[in-house]
Amino acid sequence: MSTQDTFHAALRDASLPVPPGLWDRAGAPAGKRFSVYRNNVTVSLIEALREGFPATARLLGEENFATVARLFITQHPPSSPLMFLYGSPFPEFLSGVQPLSHLGYLPDVARLEWQMRLAYHAADAAPIRLETLQTLSPDAFMSARLIFAPAVRLVHSEFPVHDIRAYALDQGPAPAGAAQSVLITRPDYDPQLSPLPPHQAGLMAALLSGATLETALQATPDADLAALLPLLVQQNALHSLQQEQTDDPSS
Repeated sequence: MSTQDTFHAALRDASLPVPPGLWDRAGAPAGKRFSVYRNNVTVSLIEALREGFPATARLLGEENFATVARLFITQHPPSSPLMFLYGSPFPEFLSGVQPLSHLGYLPDVARLEWQMRLAYHAADAAPIRLETLQTLSPDAFMSARLIFAPAVRLVHSEFPVHDIRAYALDQGPAPAGAAQSVLITRPDYDPQLSPLPPHQAGLMAALLSGATLETALQATPDADLAALLPLLVQQNALHSLQQEQTDDPSS
């Protein structure tokens, strides 16, 4: 292990000794200074996780979250100076923490919060004009692919993940439902969450995968496009339409 690797490892793991060869201004070993610096870095990373996963932190409680976050930091140090990108493996990490196995919903809450953060930082995209949709013939519309704004996300969970998050943040009553799929959009500056019924979620998933409207509706015959489409338009989720390319034998 190189000197730099030794330094970085000790920086994120308080159980490791202070790296050799560190001196303070007086020429003495910089043990205490390094410990203070190491603690400050750890606290900063814990706070970054707490800000990025507020509902997850609330569900765990302050002390438990700090303990779990410290363990995560030792295994997953930052790989980018952009702190808003820190925490990508956190939902999957939570799935592997055995003492949290009874909180089966926790990784999905964290996954929802991570996708919200990605939506917040996604690139801007001008929404499609309603007039553009109204000028299309039914055949042209059904053969089109919907191109979504970069912020659009869909999160599936076998738990009422939307309601659990809202309850944890004092934004809703105690969850009483079952599985939920959540559409994430960003009509203005902040991400918006919209729980979707199962058939609508299936239609949305097919559209996000690049299926044409006709193919998506064939795969989800019970879905109601007339209910989903206004939501997508109102939330500025649609960026453009891509017409299906067809072979023209006359050309």
